[in-house]
Amino acid sequence: MPRFRGLRALVVGLGIEGTALARFLAAQGAQVTVTDAKPAEALAARMAELADVPVHYRLGGTDPALAAEADALFLSQSVPLSLPLVVEARRRGLPLGSALTLTYELFPGRIAAVTGSSGKTTTTALVSAIFTAARRRHVLAGNIGRWPLAELAAASAEDWAVLEVSHTQLQLTTRSPHVACVTNVTPNHLDQFTWEAYVDLKRNHVRHQRPGDIAVLNLDNPITRAFATDTAAAAHFFSMEGDLPGDGAFLRSGMVVCREQGREMTVLPAAEIPLRGRHNVENVLAATAVAAAAGIPMTAVAAAVRVFRPVAHRLEPVGTVNGVTYVNDSIATAPERTLAGMRSFSEPLVLLLGGRDKHLPLEELAAECARRCRAVVTFGEAGPLFAAAVAAARVDEKPTVEETRTLDEAVAAAARLAQPGDVVLLSPAGTSFDAYPNFEHRGEHFRRLVQALATRGAGRGV
Repeated sequence: MPRFRGLRALVVGLGIEGTALARFLAAQGAQVTVTDAKPAEALAARMAELADVPVHYRLGGTDPALAAEADALFLSQSVPLSLPLVVEARRRGLPLGSALTLTYELFPGRIAAVTGSSGKTTTTALVSAIFTAARRRHVLAGNIGRWPLAELAAASAEDWAVLEVSHTQLQLTTRSPHVACVTNVTPNHLDQFTWEAYVDLKRNHVRHQRPGDIAVLNLDNPITRAFATDTAAAAHFFSMEGDLPGDGAFLRSGMVVCREQGREMTVLPAAEIPLRGRHNVENVLAATAVAAAAGIPMTAVAAAVRVFRPVAHRLEPVGTVNGVTYVNDSIATAPERTLAGMRSFSEPLVLLLGGRDKHLPLEELAAECARRCRAVVTFGEAGPLFAAAVAAARVDEKPTVEETRTLDEAVAAAARLAQPGDVVLLSPAGTSFDAYPNFEHRGEHFRRLVQALATRGAGRGV
């Protein structure tokens, strides 16, 4: 692409997005420099992915002086706009871009994108599965863990992009997708943003839509419901609570119902959704409304939903040892997500809480732990905080609370405390950044620990 040829492109952050940006920009003829605060040893795997790409590295820091050597900056989503390098680039008037802004600019087809405080990954995966069932050509990308920028740029006008979008990816966007879904907006990431700033980032998902576009919004969430007045798009809603003011998807008498242009269609019984929890019924409603907005028949929606399986690290069963089921819900990095996970089970729970605190209220979570759990095992940086919250819950009977330092110790304690028929649930309510680069690594470690438990159990003949 001529606009990138010879461009001095500075990629900030060598994560999934930074790696994709460096490869794409270099392929377009840009002179690519990558900078990251981590040293080369910590980034060896990412650098190996770019071994065949002409990239210059400036690692172990993000020197603001690098802005003087660049024509444009391209940021990974983890990079704060308050970073001195970014501040200096803005002072110099340099354009700022990202994988998402490039996708919005370069993708030739239509885009359906999902954001929200919770449920966005499962909803996005459901939408992609529905597109596949309908044989609708599409590219799955975004915060779901993949950025095939070359594939997105090379698509045709008949193709769709199905994207998961996080709040940090919305910091630089000046465009919005054709179908923009917001699953919900609830307190989250208050360790990084004020509540008002966080809500405004989510609003940015629909802010730039145009007449002819569609905003798919959660009618049951007051924040997302109000977004209908912040967009030029037509508002289609989804709701667990009953009827809608217009088109969308809702639950009625245990059935998923979709309304398009005033015409109602029964999609499938909610009892046939193969995912645990009320929150996953809501995710199916959101995906159904998105599919309808994209013109996909409800037969494809029903077929895709019936065979859909949990996305990794989201209420993912990872093993049964001595009659105890172990479930990986490492994605639950906020108390609200943990509450939804807990409420998906009727079995006695041994709950693993920990990680890094996000400065969110813990009272409701602590009370639910006291009512629902046989035991609570805490770990990591925020372990003492979670343990104190459960101990302070205002209920008559409280569960056993055991504090540990690491996830290894937490799993060992849970195995000792659990009884046959129980569920050991890793649903931490905190981020992974005290010990892991992301929640996926934490969930994978939990899976390995459970596999080791099963192996030891088999060796003892149990």
